[in-house]
Amino acid sequence: MTLTAFARRAGAGTAADAPEDDVRRPVGRRTRTRDADGLAVASFVLGLTGLLVMNILLGPIAIVMAIIALARSTARRGRALLGLALGVADLVVLAFLVTGNGTVSWSLGS
Repeated sequence: MTLTAFARRAGAGTAADAPEDDVRRPVGRRTRTRDADGLAVASFVLGLTGLLVMNILLGPIAIVMAIIALARSTARRGRALLGLALGVADLVVLAFLVTGNGTVSWSLGS
């Protein structure tokens, strides 16, 4: 084993010495994409939950999280769009509740 091969194996070589598959990607980009994926999933879950409870709070949070996830180019684009749609649906349900009952709560009884 030559000294250069040993240095490559130990990771002491430069990026120019390393083969293509040994070149490391920046950690910041991978973390940012993972964070954006988490925001997309969270916006979906909050939007779905907001249809049943606390739509006045969870709807706008779901919308903001979905917009941030889309702006960060999430890999879960469909889930972010669903979170955005569900957040808007939360606000529509809230508007119907306010105009129908005059209150921001569900009224299942008479």
